[in-house]
Amino acid sequence: MTTAYRSIVVGTDGSDSSYVAVEKAAALAGASGATLYVACAYYPTDDRDVAAATDVLKDEAYQVRGSAPTNEILRVARDKAHAAGATEVEEKAIVGEPVESLLSLVKEVQADLLVVGNRGLNTLAGRLLGSVPSDVARKSRSDVLIVHTVR
Repeated sequence: MTTAYRSIVVGTDGSDSSYVAVEKAAALAGASGATLYVACAYYPTDDRDVAAATDVLKDEAYQVRGSAPTNEILRVARDKAHAAGATEVEEKAIVGEPVESLLSLVKEVQADLLVVGNRGLNTLAGRLLGSVPSDVARKSRSDVLIVHTVR
């Protein structure tokens, strides 16, 4: 049995903390010669929906977006991943909710490791409603690395 990771999935939502997870995953991918899949889940939206959501959500508005911002988030993540040591990086924009999107990508590419940041893990809402890191850790069939991106 080999212990090296061959393919690694990391999720990003465009937040600074998620980019810390991307860099950690990229360093691991570079060290083990693994392919890194950088994933960003999004809901298709029209401009009116985005404007309304931005109004309501303020600082959390980056979570609601269409594919154009998603492509930019993935481009930034790819650049950060290359800078952190990953050589093979694939960008994946996935329509849907983050947890299910990440888990389906892990299955699709047969990833041995899923990397997420700990954002939301220690918040009240995260404890009551679940958060991306706790939900993927519970549901994933591959190894999960939760990076401490938010102290």
